Amino acid sequence: MPSLKDIAQMVGVSISTVSRVINNDTSKHISADTKNRVWEAAKALNYQPNETPRRLVQKKLSQVEPDAQPRRIGCILSLPNNKYNHPYFSPILAGIEDKLKSLGCVLHFIRTEDEIREDLAHHQFEGEGKPDGLIFVEGVEKSLYQQLREVVPYCVGIDISDPTVPVIAYDRVIAAKAATQHLIEQGHERIGFIGGVGLTGDMTREKRFRGYREALERAALTVNPAWIMNSEWDVDRSYECMKRLLHEHPNDLPTAMFCASDMMAISAMRAVTEAGLRIPEDIAFIGLDNIDFAKYTSPALSSVHIPKYEMGLAAAKSLLDWMDGAYTIPYRMVLPFELMIRESSIHSQILIER
Repeated sequence: MPSLKDIAQMVGVSISTVSRVINNDTSKHISADTKNRVWEAAKALNYQPNETPRRLVQKKLSQVEPDAQPRRIGCILSLPNNKYNHPYFSPILAGIEDKLKSLGCVLHFIRTEDEIREDLAHHQFEGEGKPDGLIFVEGVEKSLYQQLREVVPYCVGIDISDPTVPVIAYDRVIAAKAATQHLIEQGHERIGFIGGVGLTGDMTREKRFRGYREALERAALTVNPAWIMNSEWDVDRSYECMKRLLHEHPNDLPTAMFCASDMMAISAMRAVTEAGLRIPEDIAFIGLDNIDFAKYTSPALSSVHIPKYEMGLAAAKSLLDWMDGAYTIPYRMVLPFELMIRESSIHSQILIER
């Protein structure tokens, strides 16, 4: 079944742009040419925005008024503007869209934090613009979150901190600890970290950093402040941080790096190879997320696989159940993760022998 992501890839635009065209959203200007190409792609792919199985339609009709409209769900991402095709978030969005479509609902919009502020300022959440429910894909600033909760009472979150709504998550502390433990098991005692801070602005409270630190402390290894780099979740900054470390501490380098996302790892690996060092012989790497591109880096990047698509499915289903009163109290669903060991953290010969 084709999705918004398929149309976006065919046209070469963001998923958000496709969503706006399909849902006749006029809050942002989209050229006539882009709209035509989106509709042509949707037609070529036989995309049906509100198509549902016949038995589901009949069930819905028996429960609601004949002229009732499908429920419209909004999705808010903790991303900078124009970053909708981020390889971590795209599978989550695909899961959300697929599940909503199967349940006869509409993905009303996809917005970043900055965009949703503009919507509120321009009263876009009034009348037809107001969604029936919201899915938060990771946390947004506290006052904005509270404002949205007042406007839209039915919400769920993917890895947010709110005990009053259903939350879908994976254990970031344990996942980071497992990745760091893998490096320790390979004999590394000098392990660095690249990541960013969360909404608190405090690296020591960020879950993936906590997992990294706890793994080192458990192994009685030192956390060297010089090897802890705040990339602010930006790939260019990750590259520059690693490059600066190699330049300023050539005789005091870590032998391995845990990177709190694959995107941070890939750019840092580039800095290492440009410096003439070998991966994993001189510096080993492991990331977190297991984005599709991870297995195609050179060498292939070890990572922690997060069930991104499944998290999207679960979040959409949880929101509809929450709206229908299937649960009387909020719950937290924790999905499993899996270590994906590749050449960036372990010698090829060892991989063959295993």
